[in-house]
Amino acid sequence: MTFITDPLYVSTVLLFIVAMSAWLSGTGWFRHIGAALTVIIAGAILANVGLIPSSSNAPPLYDAIFSFVAPIAIFFLLLDVKLIDVRKAGAPMLILFLTGSACTIIGVVVGFWLLGPGGYGIEKPFALAGMFTGTYIGGSVNLTAIALHYGVTREGTLFAAINAADNIITTAWIIATLVLPRLLQRWWPRGTAPVPTVPVAEVTSAHRGLMKEHVDVVDIALLLALATASLLASHVVSHYLPALPSVITLTTVALVLAQLRAVQQLQGARMLGQLTVLLFLAVIGAHCDIAALVANGEVALMLLAWVTIAVGLHGSLIFILGALFKRDWAMISIASNANVGGAATAGVLATSIDRDDLRLPGVLVGAVGNAIGTYLGILVAEFLK
Repeated sequence: MTFITDPLYVSTVLLFIVAMSAWLSGTGWFRHIGAALTVIIAGAILANVGLIPSSSNAPPLYDAIFSFVAPIAIFFLLLDVKLIDVRKAGAPMLILFLTGSACTIIGVVVGFWLLGPGGYGIEKPFALAGMFTGTYIGGSVNLTAIALHYGVTREGTLFAAINAADNIITTAWIIATLVLPRLLQRWWPRGTAPVPTVPVAEVTSAHRGLMKEHVDVVDIALLLALATASLLASHVVSHYLPALPSVITLTTVALVLAQLRAVQQLQGARMLGQLTVLLFLAVIGAHCDIAALVANGEVALMLLAWVTIAVGLHGSLIFILGALFKRDWAMISIASNANVGGAATAGVLATSIDRDDLRLPGVLVGAVGNAIGTYLGILVAEFLK
């Protein structure tokens, strides 16, 4: 094991990034970009200068953060959700998400026709179209499933380039969905309450966090126990019902617990949610591996152009259509984020732009994407075959 991938070293750097980003979000011009955007940018910079691993040499710690920390973050953030949130935003969010899915298909197909990936020596370009459709409707799980179906995973260099392009554009779009609601609300105000100037944590240091809520060891221990038990339950259910995404079970358990007075009285859930969210976003930034993309040459640049066209058209169309149907910018942004980034990033984004009412709907439509992404991806691949 090299020093740069040592889990203790990587954990130290990631937690330091989180602490600095949370502190900086309350100072100077960092107030205008917030902790979420700061931590993503910091993770990307450190990964691309080689101070922490990127996606090309990702340590098991990164997988653990995606597999355990991200869903636990969702759990903590959902503990203060009330059922009325679903009634307020459920149907409109689902419609926007499905609109975004259609926009993704349009973007992928247009990129396929414009760039002609078959001319770059790629044996199954239609399979790549299916993979990009799957990942920008559901997530990386769908991309991998479609790659396995068409045997693309056996082409190591190509598969690495595909993932590098996907990680870079996903990171870029997550940043865009953090910034766009504030800018668009400032230029063309619409919808419900305006998106605030300072996204993510109101907590900008441990001291201020403690001033906002009294943190007790018993409460923290119970919250952590509830989170791990709920995550375990979601894994068990998925084992026996593989067609049911684990995030659905986790969300259901969190939602039920959130309505219980005993759970509502536990202090520290928001602080734990903010910490785990920022840690997750730091790893999102670290996966933005520019060197891995450049190393794969002309094909890699074509792939980057393709996903840029796909996500660019998706983003343009969903924002235009959402505006025409008079949806507020935050809801459009979260729906788009659920398409491109998935359930975890959609829930995080809702918290980051202070739209807690859209947190649960964002997570739920992201889970819908996980469920339908593979099917739609294979459908697109077979259409272009």
